[in-house]
Amino acid sequence: MFLEIITPDKKIFNGEVKLVQLPGTKGAFVILKNHAPIISTLDKGTLKVIEENGKEHLFEVDGGVIENKANKIVVLVESA
Repeated sequence: MFLEIITPDKKIFNGEVKLVQLPGTKGAFVILKNHAPIISTLDKGTLKVIEENGKEHLFEVDGGVIENKANKIVVLVESA
């Protein structure tokens, strides 16, 4: 899956990942390969990313939106 995490100022992550855990406004959720298309709002919390090579990243976000379609995930956040 390809992931982009973007703030109003800059792109903070761009690359191939195998897992994304997000703080949804109605509860945390995980996106794995071939997840159904989804658009959701995000709450303040921790966004966890695991790259294909196993490297883990944690981003503290202040809310935003996420779109997943055809294994391409775009996360727009207020700040991270």
